[in-house]
Amino acid sequence: MSLSVLYDAPGPKARRRSLIGSIVGIILIAALFWWVIATLAAPRVSANGAETPGMFDPSRWDVLANPLVWERFAGGVGATLLMAGAAAVLAIVIGIGFSFARTATTRWIRIPAAITLEFFRGMPVLLMIFFVFLVFSTGAYWAGVIGLGVYNGAIIGEALRAGILSLPRGQREAGLVIGLSTTKTRMIIEFPQAFRQMLPIILAQMVVLLKDTSLAYVVAYDELSRTIQNMQKALGNNYVFTLFIVGLVIYLALNLSLSWIARAVAKRSGPKAGTLTPAAPLSALGAEGTRAITLPVLERDRPPRRPD
Repeated sequence: MSLSVLYDAPGPKARRRSLIGSIVGIILIAALFWWVIATLAAPRVSANGAETPGMFDPSRWDVLANPLVWERFAGGVGATLLMAGAAAVLAIVIGIGFSFARTATTRWIRIPAAITLEFFRGMPVLLMIFFVFLVFSTGAYWAGVIGLGVYNGAIIGEALRAGILSLPRGQREAGLVIGLSTTKTRMIIEFPQAFRQMLPIILAQMVVLLKDTSLAYVVAYDELSRTIQNMQKALGNNYVFTLFIVGLVIYLALNLSLSWIARAVAKRSGPKAGTLTPAAPLSALGAEGTRAITLPVLERDRPPRRPD
C-alpha cells in the first residue's frame, strides 16, 4: 500500500506528458521573450516618416553617463523613503490606536471606531491624499504622509485586532486573575503577543505603503515616479524607456528588500519546535516510578511537644 494518501507516484505516461508539457511551455516562454526583445530593439518609424533607433541603441542610454541624472534619481529615492518612513511610523501608531478601540469593552468606543476604520479603509488613497492637501493645506509632503498613514493605519489596526482576538481566552483571564485591569491586561499580556504574530503582515503592508508613495504625484510631491516624469519632459521622449527601466529597477530593489525583511521576520517570529524535557534520573523516582517530592514542614504544622 502506498504511503501517500493524496496521490500516487506518476506512471510512465504521466511523466512523459509532464515532460512534453514542460518542454512546450519553455519553448513558448522563450519565443515570447524573444519577440518582446526583437520588438523593442527594432527601429521605429513615426507618422511623418522619421526613423528613431530601437530601445537598446546606445544613443538611448548615453544619458546615464550624466551625473546630474543620477543626482535626480538619488533625490527622488530620498524623497520616497522620507515619505514612506514617516507614513509607516504614523500608520503603526494609528493602527495600535484602532486595535485598542476596536477591542474595547464599551460599545460607545468600539462602534464609532469600527465605523471610522471602515471609512478610512474603504476610501481610495489618492482621494485621501488630495483631500488632506485641499482641506487642511498641509503641503505636498504632509498630505502624502497623513493620507498614507491613515489608510495603512486602518489596515494595520484591523490586523492587530484579529491578532488579539486569535489569542486564547486564558491569556486574558490569567491577567485578570492576578489583579490586572482590563486595559493593563490588553497592553501587557495580549498586545505584545498579537503584535509579534502580526508583524509579518505589518511589514508586508509597508511594502504596499512604499509603492503607494507614487500616488503623491497628485499633490506635486517630487518622489521617484514624479522625478522620472520631470526628467522625461526635460530630456525628451528619446529617453522614456531608459528612465522607466532605471526607475523599475530601483522600485524592485526597494520592495524586494522589504519583502526579504518581512520573510526573515516571519521566519523568526513563527512557531518554533519545542524541546523535550529530559527524563528524570531513576534515583529521583519512588518505588512505583513516581517522583519523590519532599515538602517543607512549616512551624505551625508541627505537632505540639509534650512537656517533660
